Amino acid sequence: MNKLMTLWRTLTNRWLYLAGTLVIGGLFGAALYLQYVMRQDPCPLCMVQRVIFIAMLVLFAIATLHGPKRAGEKIYAALISLFALGGVGVAGRHIWIQHLPKDEVPACGPGLNYMLENFPLSEVWQELLHGSGECAAKGWSFLGLGIPEWSLVWYVLLGVWAVMIAVRKPA
Repeated sequence: MNKLMTLWRTLTNRWLYLAGTLVIGGLFGAALYLQYVMRQDPCPLCMVQRVIFIAMLVLFAIATLHGPKRAGEKIYAALISLFALGGVGVAGRHIWIQHLPKDEVPACGPGLNYMLENFPLSEVWQELLHGSGECAAKGWSFLGLGIPEWSLVWYVLLGVWAVMIAVRKPA
């Protein structure tokens, strides 16, 4: 533990932001593996969660390149944390839908391509955030947790990571 604290104090914030970038890159790689190799197509809520992870990845990557000072670190922490909280909300909704009794699961909606071609964008977002019957399907799991539960865990960890970077004492 003492060695971890020493490492935490000696690393620059750029390395810590890079760690966040790499973690999200790994998570996204795992999502693509599940989609294209394991044939687990993402549901609408999974797609929204991917967009949130991408936004967080972009913020971590920009912070890595930017190397902000104290005020900038607080801004990055606030932005990343806001996206993380949004992700927690979407993942929470997804988990809730997956645990509904079969007779209360919402009906499956039209596909994303159809919605983008035929609905206004505001209605597409509303449908995506609402979720559908396909969001109730439980696919891959690890250690008893499914994809939305793992997403929730990672949103919390990454949000806390960004805050920890911002509040740590400069080296």
